[in-house]
Amino acid sequence: MDALVTAAARALAAGDPLAALNRIALRDDPPALALRGIAMAQLGDLDRARLLLRRAARAFGPREATSRARCIVAEAEVALASRDLGWPPRALAAARATLVTHGDRVNAAHASYLEIRRLLLIGHVDEAERQLADLDPSPLPPALGTTHALIAAGIALRRVQSAAAREALSQARLTARRAGIPALLAEVERATALLDAPAARLIDDNDERPLRLDEVERLRASDALLVNACRYAVCRGEQVISLARRPVLFCLAQALAESWPTDVPRNTLIARAFRTRAPDESHRARLRVEIGRLRKSLATLAGVKATPRGFILVPLATRDVYVLARPLEERHAAVLACLADGEAWSSSALALALGGSQRTVQRALDALAESGKVQSFGQGRARRWTAPTVPGFATTLLLPTPWSGN
Repeated sequence: MDALVTAAARALAAGDPLAALNRIALRDDPPALALRGIAMAQLGDLDRARLLLRRAARAFGPREATSRARCIVAEAEVALASRDLGWPPRALAAARATLVTHGDRVNAAHASYLEIRRLLLIGHVDEAERQLADLDPSPLPPALGTTHALIAAGIALRRVQSAAAREALSQARLTARRAGIPALLAEVERATALLDAPAARLIDDNDERPLRLDEVERLRASDALLVNACRYAVCRGEQVISLARRPVLFCLAQALAESWPTDVPRNTLIARAFRTRAPDESHRARLRVEIGRLRKSLATLAGVKATPRGFILVPLATRDVYVLARPLEERHAAVLACLADGEAWSSSALALALGGSQRTVQRALDALAESGKVQSFGQGRARRWTAPTVPGFATTLLLPTPWSGN
């Protein structure tokens, strides 16, 4: 590479895209196109960045496999930043293999981190943790060391492990300072702020109060019976009964837990579970069936007894019952939680991250747009959705497995 391209590459590595563009903005040779694409990505023009990177990849000849692979990795990072989770992961894996073959371990590691970040976004936490454990950040540049620590913190946050998350973020802050990139340090500070933000609400005998992530962790480790409306599960300690795919049963369990130690009238349960204001005998018969199913599902944690006016929850081996709810109640909270990261998402990426259909996500987005909670830009496949982050609230616990029917 010539001196201008080398200087531009160093400016990009230091997080100064304007300095890079000052050197190569008018050039159309393949290395300059690639660097211009990366610079535009750092400046936030992701569509322009993708076009430039594709032009650069096509312009590199067949003997320049390493440079072409680097362009593919850069395009994958742009796709991840624009939340295009449908971007072909096989292309990234092939580019990483090419970089490994040609001895470019730094960019190969960068490609691996992109793969792991994508797994984390779509909820494959176990696979992300396994792949992260195979990477050693010690020989890598500080910027990649920061990425490694941020991913470790993200995994710990999703597992509600506040101490591990705080330790990983402390390491991320150290490596970010060594890297000397302001944007990277700002990302670490934003992630650190999540640990001190309310992550959930505790409902106890009709009283509510916000909980930080460490408080949620202590509550989950206690012997209390916990109805977790953030993850659609009923648990006590390490024993967890997921009702994510049985929304009626979870709705009944939540209603009984919120009213504990008193019972809940039958008509109240029918209204909440079946969403009807005029219950009849068929609803009451169905309620008896669903209560029977709930008894069977919760047999190891709690019982459900009939009373003259309704039903009451009877916890086993504990005297404490709590409901853990989202910080803010919202019909489409899972969609808002994804958008709360401040990035622009496509409806297909949201559907992939939430495990639902694209049409269901599109209906939710349309409803949120009508109420002014989200906004879109672009047309057709280029359409993206964004929402302002809710100040002071973490979104770590707001990414549940979606309900898919009873």
